[in-house]
Amino acid sequence: MALTFSKYRLYYKYSKQFWRKVMIYAYLRVSTALQDEQNQRLGIEQYASRMGNKIDKYIIDKVSGVKDPKKRNLGKLLKKLKTGDTILVSEISRLSRRLFDLIEIINTLLKKDINLHAVKENFDLGNNIQSQVIVFAFGLAASIERDLIASRTKEALAYCKLKGKVLGRPKGSTTKNHKLDKVKIRLIHDFIRGYKISKLAERYAVTRKTIIRYVERHINDKEFDNFKKHYIEEEL
Repeated sequence: MALTFSKYRLYYKYSKQFWRKVMIYAYLRVSTALQDEQNQRLGIEQYASRMGNKIDKYIIDKVSGVKDPKKRNLGKLLKKLKTGDTILVSEISRLSRRLFDLIEIINTLLKKDINLHAVKENFDLGNNIQSQVIVFAFGLAASIERDLIASRTKEALAYCKLKGKVLGRPKGSTTKNHKLDKVKIRLIHDFIRGYKISKLAERYAVTRKTIIRYVERHINDKEFDNFKKHYIEEEL
């Protein structure tokens, strides 16, 4: 099935013809909040530009590819998709790194007659055996790659322990750099503005406790004094 980007399509319902605007979604997924989705975004935008179309909405997940799709923003997107809509991804594995989850997602898209295009693989989803075999192959490769990385990591850790090497940080020590340090200013500003802890935890892919501890540690840093003063005066 050739991918088409027609912004409006004619559908049949109860024997009546009607026009509906179809949506073009770009789905981006990175494993952590500190990774940059710009490379994925750039590749997808270049593809859409070549096709002479504009992306209507970006859906972004900052979670591992093995997390249940239903618990991601992807799950919400799959529910609201309508016949004829299009999803653009940088590669198939962005949807999921679990083979069976990927197959379930593809089946959902086929049932709803959703267009899917993976930019790097130059793959268009079609309701035919060839497309399904290719999707299975891509998914299987991604799943095997993930398992191999995990297996090699475990083997390396086991070898180090066998050699008597102490793994991890010394007891009672703390890391020099926190994973949230790169987004410190934006995080503290969001907190001061009144963002909910649960929303911040979701945005930065950490637990609520981590957000609370980090904010408590840095909220009184001098670099935020002017912002707090300005924000409070602005609110008043």
